[in-house]
Amino acid sequence: MASFRIGMRLSGAVPARRCFELASMAEAFGLSSIWFAEPAMERGVAPALGACAMATTRIELGIGVWNPFMRHPAQIAMDVASLDEMSGGRLTLGLGAGLARPIARPGIDNAQTRAALSDGVAIVRGLLGGERLTYRGQAFSVEGAKLDVAPLRASLPILLAADVPDAVALSGDIADGLIVDGLRPAGFAAHAASIARPKRLVHPTLCAVGTDRTAAMAVMKPVLAALLRQHWQDTQDDPALRAALVDRSGIPASDFSIAVASNEPDERFFEAFTVTGDAADCRRRADAFREAGVTDLAVTFVGPNPIHDMAFLHRAVG
Repeated sequence: MASFRIGMRLSGAVPARRCFELASMAEAFGLSSIWFAEPAMERGVAPALGACAMATTRIELGIGVWNPFMRHPAQIAMDVASLDEMSGGRLTLGLGAGLARPIARPGIDNAQTRAALSDGVAIVRGLLGGERLTYRGQAFSVEGAKLDVAPLRASLPILLAADVPDAVALSGDIADGLIVDGLRPAGFAAHAASIARPKRLVHPTLCAVGTDRTAAMAVMKPVLAALLRQHWQDTQDDPALRAALVDRSGIPASDFSIAVASNEPDERFFEAFTVTGDAADCRRRADAFREAGVTDLAVTFVGPNPIHDMAFLHRAVG
């Protein structure tokens, strides 16, 4: 059975200075990785990644993810080469080309999602391999491009973020692993693993924990309710997302509608989509993700004291 690791997920919503502080504590508590999400029009995470590379010495630093529509693959290769050098070879790159609505705001059309992922992996791998690369893809191309610095690692791991079956399958063909969306049940991870057979499966999730289970659920409730509302609205024109939420969680669509309308998700939603509660809850949820084939759980600590929650989760799950 593949190893199971606990990491932390940060994003452009978190200032770089705070990322620096949390990264130091994550390494001290023995977490395995830190993953940096970069939603469209939030802070770019490259400065935070650089700060965390200098603040730590052992923990893996994951980009989860960069979008080639927002940052050309040649630029991604340049930034990745620099950050991997800064971290001493601890960087992992995640690429994703979905989320059409957010990237439409700056006027970007991601209609060629699959081609963008294929071209992105080919260009980044070629440039990190030291090639003078000419590549003509459907979405992205380069002509005689070569990095002027020697990358620290030609074999830097590249993972794909994917939800729809053809993109999930593509991750198994061309990438070193798969990243699934954060608001997905363990059942979706198991389904994706059965398609891609990934060497690594990174699953972001929300986390609020402590000895007082009721208090942890109260912290999580508004965050979970808001994300459920956002995702449920998106399902109206995205059948694949609806299937991922409903079919893979076992919660009927009618109950999603009730939870969203009332802002009152019941315990089934906490159980399906988060790690919330006391130590026993933490262990049960971690076991569910592990059994689904997840190798890396990347948790976003939503409470007011993430350092306390980080230590609690590490003690509970190990």
